[in-house]
Amino acid sequence: MRIALVSPYDWCVKGGVNSHVAQLAGHYRKWGHDVTIFAPASWPDAISGECYPFGKPVTVPVGGSRARVSFSWMSPRARKILAEHDFDVMHAHEPLMPLVPYHMLRYTKAARVGTFHAASESRLHFYGITRPLAKRNMERLDDRIAVSPAAEHHISRFFPGEYTIIPNGIEYDHFARPADPIPEFMDGKKNILFVGRPDKRKGLPYLLKAFLQIRQVEPETRLIVVGAGDFSKYERIMSGIPDIVFRENVPYPELPRYHHSAHVYCCPNTGNESFGIVLAEAMAAGLPVVASDIPGFAAIVRDGVDGLLVRPRDEDDIAAAILRVLRSPALARDLGVAARARAIEFSWDTVAHRVFHRYEVALEVRGHPIPQRPPLQAALPGLARVGD
Repeated sequence: MRIALVSPYDWCVKGGVNSHVAQLAGHYRKWGHDVTIFAPASWPDAISGECYPFGKPVTVPVGGSRARVSFSWMSPRARKILAEHDFDVMHAHEPLMPLVPYHMLRYTKAARVGTFHAASESRLHFYGITRPLAKRNMERLDDRIAVSPAAEHHISRFFPGEYTIIPNGIEYDHFARPADPIPEFMDGKKNILFVGRPDKRKGLPYLLKAFLQIRQVEPETRLIVVGAGDFSKYERIMSGIPDIVFRENVPYPELPRYHHSAHVYCCPNTGNESFGIVLAEAMAAGLPVVASDIPGFAAIVRDGVDGLLVRPRDEDDIAAAILRVLRSPALARDLGVAARARAIEFSWDTVAHRVFHRYEVALEVRGHPIPQRPPLQAALPGLARVGD
């Protein structure tokens, strides 16, 4: 099958949607399919061989964060590319975001699939603002996917309809297999792990306040903060407080070592999360997790079964739940075992098969046969090979 995967986000910037696209591409190529990724790029030369660069991105605020998307008008280029390359499936991620998905969905003759990743409690979301223009792209889709009930609820407020819920995927084996703990953290102290960006909605200030409470009653504890971004502001605020460790930009291959050095994992996010990839990764590592009771996380963690859910923005509740885990080895063990079993449902192999089935459904909706075709003889310039 010839598959086009489309991301609206700057391919030169790491993020959940781009990671999702790259993982799907890698799996489908391993299965023998031809896959091309289209996305805007700040530095097209830097992604040669990864992605077909399509548009120049700019930064805009979206859903409590900032995203780099393209407003370049590239209709002639899109028509030319799609006329020359006969894709069977056009799979657009965040198909209502500007402007790359608009071009590709408008001019393709392939079966069209859209995946919606975002979740927001605000009604003043980008979808609402652009609804009159976005409606056309929604009508072009032959099949719709949402990555969680929270994402489905969010998009359904603006565009009611039928959505299939297929979660984001994780590299289950990468986190579930044994990993050597980090020696400096193996000194008898109980380690609390946070993995995430320093964005406000990730809730790190509430965990820092909770940690101060925890240390008052359990002084032999440590908080390890791992993430991509600049945590210097938090380091300055917490200077002088012992046993808070900040580790920025830890390489992905090294990340499981932090999980296997920890005793509990905390996701104190405040909202606007459609899914918790880092949460599912911690569960795959067999860690007991404490997470905010927000829709995106409640779809992953069953409270009291494979984790504990706490009130968002409530450092007292966060501290109490972490202490409950640290003080009960039996509870920690039971939650960790259940979490690892639950995380299998989010493995990429499972997710990729479920998404591919939606391609087959979209082809049937459009009245196209499910193709059995030989590989493409001529590749697009910059043909993506992420995941090979």
